[in-house]
Amino acid sequence: MALAGTETMDQEEHGETFVFRAVKIAAVVALYWFVSITMVFLNNYLLDNKELDAPLFITFYQCLVTVGLCWVMQLLAKLCPTVIDFPSVKFDLKTSREVLPLSVVFISMITFNNLCLKYVGVAFYTVGRSLSTVFNVLLSYVILKQTTSLHALLCCGIILGGFWLGVDQEGVAGSLSWTGVFFGVLASAFVSLNAIYTKKVMPAVDGNIWKLSYYNNINACVLFLPLILLFGELDNLGSFSYLFDPVFWGMMTLGGVFGFAIGYVTGLQIKFTSPLTHNVSGTAKACAQTVIAVVYNSSSKSMLWWTSNLMVLGGSSAYTWVKSLEMKKTPVRDSPQDSAKEKLLP
Repeated sequence: MALAGTETMDQEEHGETFVFRAVKIAAVVALYWFVSITMVFLNNYLLDNKELDAPLFITFYQCLVTVGLCWVMQLLAKLCPTVIDFPSVKFDLKTSREVLPLSVVFISMITFNNLCLKYVGVAFYTVGRSLSTVFNVLLSYVILKQTTSLHALLCCGIILGGFWLGVDQEGVAGSLSWTGVFFGVLASAFVSLNAIYTKKVMPAVDGNIWKLSYYNNINACVLFLPLILLFGELDNLGSFSYLFDPVFWGMMTLGGVFGFAIGYVTGLQIKFTSPLTHNVSGTAKACAQTVIAVVYNSSSKSMLWWTSNLMVLGGSSAYTWVKSLEMKKTPVRDSPQDSAKEKLLP
């Protein structure tokens, strides 16, 4: 399936041998898996620290690192324009205000996502955060008035069934955290809202995802500061024994670097394969991530627990497949407004 996406690549790549293209695609997919899985385990390590209860500060610092990396990439793009392609962004207050509604959704998404990971761990994370597709269908109908086919709704039903079975089996095993499940549901809802608001805000940043990331993270840093003060995380930081430990700050910075890198490798995987293959790769990555977490923690899971994961992953893959078939069958009629938006989107 990954090789099927090579039809979308540039004309100059047609002269490459089949083996070379296959190796290149495999390397890109492997890079995406490595960055994504490492980022999840690294965040779990930082958030699971019993002595430091400051998830908002950890998320704030990662946003700060992303802003710093955007500045570094702009500088490198000016020094080596033939090697690095990164947009030149000058902070504009008007653009920042236009992006602000998305930034509120963005900080809610990453905060609830990290809180879910903090309370449920990596093994249950895939199931705990599995309702994004269901919320995507629901919110698309409520906000955009878009209907969904019966086949796609059946796929959502499988995901819901897997989610409830997973929650039930975590309860049977005695490892269920209702707090983590609650944050996982909220994170899934805000992931869907983030996708909807991103489409609305894109024209404000000339359709450039890196400009959007720059403004989004600057706004997030500002919005996080009062929240950190409100929830008393500065007191927690003051009493943290490893506050001046370079290893701790190295891990914190590494988490921010991987958070920045995931955006790049996601775009890279879509470029060298296809959006459908990217979704399938993400599903397979989630499966591998769960297995690694169970083996690493030496956990013993029941057959029904594994069934819940398979239902979630299978339903998500089936939904992606159904939607891709529907997009191929349905001719897209662009309005002048849609055409204008497409010119802004690379």
